[in-house]
Amino acid sequence: MNTETIATDTFGVFGTTAVLVITAPEMAERARAIADELLAEVDLACSRFRPDSELTRLNAASGAPVIASPIFASLLAAALRAAQLTGGDVDPTCGTALTALGYDRDFGEVETAARTSAAAGPVGAVGPVPGWRSVQLEPGSGRVQLTHEAQLDLGATAKAWASDRCAEQIADELECGVLVSLGGDVAVAGPPPPGGWRVRVTDDQAAPDSAPGQTVTIVSGGLATSSTTIRRWALGSQQVHHIINPATGGPATSCWRTVSVAAGSCTDANTASTAAIIRGAAAPDWLHDLGLPARLVRHDGTAVTTAGWPTDNDPGAA
Repeated sequence: MNTETIATDTFGVFGTTAVLVITAPEMAERARAIADELLAEVDLACSRFRPDSELTRLNAASGAPVIASPIFASLLAAALRAAQLTGGDVDPTCGTALTALGYDRDFGEVETAARTSAAAGPVGAVGPVPGWRSVQLEPGSGRVQLTHEAQLDLGATAKAWASDRCAEQIADELECGVLVSLGGDVAVAGPPPPGGWRVRVTDDQAAPDSAPGQTVTIVSGGLATSSTTIRRWALGSQQVHHIINPATGGPATSCWRTVSVAAGSCTDANTASTAAIIRGAAAPDWLHDLGLPARLVRHDGTAVTTAGWPTDNDPGAA
């Protein structure tokens, strides 16, 4: 990729690192403005840590219906679609489970609290989550209601949805190629640069290039990585993480530490990578049957690939 023909902007958002790359450097300022506006709307719609967000208002409604804004309704629809496609393995009603584990504020504050808190505190796994069918959404009116005391967290899909929407909107408005990465949830749109978009895949997207991982190339759609090695914190003497198994309400126990998936959108890639962590040993066959290129990394660092994902020795296109 000729770096003279692209512009890269890196900034913080949603408690993580965002990377915005476009093939029209003269449009960099406009691209960032579009991204900032959209990401602010997403945060106001579905942050679990903002008292003024729509999600907080819905969670506090005690089962009463509320009217969602168009963007919040779209985010909810994406979360419910992910749950349906995965048979409930990726479920948006994990809010109470995450709060019980101490994930009730921005992650930096969770880490600090875990290091300094006394023994008393979060209670740990709370049992099966209420389930995605507890979310009643009327797409036309935006009317949404939670039943069975469900509490929402859209962390499994919202960031990926925002990546997709950012890339699409910037590409449409500026007529250029775009890559958006939000914490490693990558979406691309518009004409790719010569040779495509090269993406580094690691356990932690913030890790340096020298960290174990692989570089692959995509030209459309999205790529997402889910991992149990990041967003970890101490709960008493136990280490926990943010990927919840809806069947138990606790952190998923998996034979995979990291799963990366390429798909037609970042939202679909993230849905599949998260579900693969939860499905464990059954995940490679499931991904293969779906035709989704994926790289699944065991705890010892050995990797399994599916559906044409290049091996670690082959930097070809995923």
